[in-house]
Amino acid sequence: MPATVVIAGAGQAGASTAAALREFGFPGRIVLVGDEPYLPYQRPPLSKGHLAGVNAQEGLWLHPNSFYAHHEIDLMLDDSVRRIDRNNARVELASGAVLDYDRLVLALGGRNRALPVAGADLDGVVGLRSLDEADDIRDRLSRARNVVVIGGGFIGLEVAATAVKLGVDAVVIEVSDQLMGRVVSPEMGRILLDAHRARGLHVALGTSVRAMTGVAGRVNAVVTSDGHELPADLVLVGIGAIPNTEIAERAGLRVDNGIVVDEYLATDDTQISAVGDCAVCPNPFASGRNVRLESVHNATAQARFLAARLVGRAEPYVSVPWFWSNQGDLKLQIAGLRGPSGHNVFRGDPASGRFSVFCFEGDVLRCVESLNRPGDHMAARKLLADGVALTPDQASDLTVDLRTHLAEATVEPVLTDDRTPARG
Repeated sequence: MPATVVIAGAGQAGASTAAALREFGFPGRIVLVGDEPYLPYQRPPLSKGHLAGVNAQEGLWLHPNSFYAHHEIDLMLDDSVRRIDRNNARVELASGAVLDYDRLVLALGGRNRALPVAGADLDGVVGLRSLDEADDIRDRLSRARNVVVIGGGFIGLEVAATAVKLGVDAVVIEVSDQLMGRVVSPEMGRILLDAHRARGLHVALGTSVRAMTGVAGRVNAVVTSDGHELPADLVLVGIGAIPNTEIAERAGLRVDNGIVVDEYLATDDTQISAVGDCAVCPNPFASGRNVRLESVHNATAQARFLAARLVGRAEPYVSVPWFWSNQGDLKLQIAGLRGPSGHNVFRGDPASGRFSVFCFEGDVLRCVESLNRPGDHMAARKLLADGVALTPDQASDLTVDLRTHLAEATVEPVLTDDRTPARG
């Protein structure tokens, strides 16, 4: 059993790996290295309740400081791994410190994708990923009159919905012809668009940004591809994230839109693993294709599987992907992964604001998108995890109780989302 595990990255994946190692009885040294000065914290509230001022900062911490002391997890905050020396099994930190490892876990996360247009460096043009950035945006929102959000994905719509709720005029600019086009079905995208517009959010689809202009170094307008000039004293750029893979690549590890790992979350180097937003691995819910997922569930589930392997209880990573997004009073939950083709059916009435879209390939259920309908979401996770057959006709028929259908199914279950890997 390894004597020392060094974890590079103190976000959700890194902190969860450290905690799970102790939970599963790992007796050796654990060192958790994080590049921010704060205790490991939750990121989802940053674009929602934290911006609205309803969450205290202390409520963001994944664990109090006493947790790490009690479990003998060495925290090295405000520092980062800058170089991996695979030949000598050690890492060099930005501070100059050197750490030897028996196992190295790369939980490096990602960073905001930059918008390559003139004016992107003006004061008031911001991104949102860290606590410091969230605090800055919250302060700016309290003084803003016109907010422009570039990107109609999770972060963009959450921030825009918060701005509208605070009484700020907000516009979302999305280059594709659908909101959240990489994540949800066209049916859900259209309904979300109508719902946001009904709540006072302005949305421009099929539009890109040509430039941003400013006065005295501060942004005052966004110029779109069709020549419109939108007033803006705050611009949020939310056009996706790039995985942090540079130190892995310099160390000779395989990288392809993330650090490539196998079904056990191991790289080609048997001493090094990767988890969370920076890792790309085979996923049985994507027909075995290598995928990289950015979600709290993925980060925490991978952390537990990896910790189990490091204490000798290896099982391949199998967990139904699921996501959620609170956009004002719109609670979107997604279970599974949509395929490139197929057909979709509604369960419930979209006009009621409480419905789900069940996405099929042939007669095989691949994904369920639920808006303000949490019961469907929980049932969908179980349906997908246990491989329970459900036809499109059954999915759309409200007289078919999904819980009863699950209870009556006779299938051999696969590993579910919430089960700890078996001891062995």
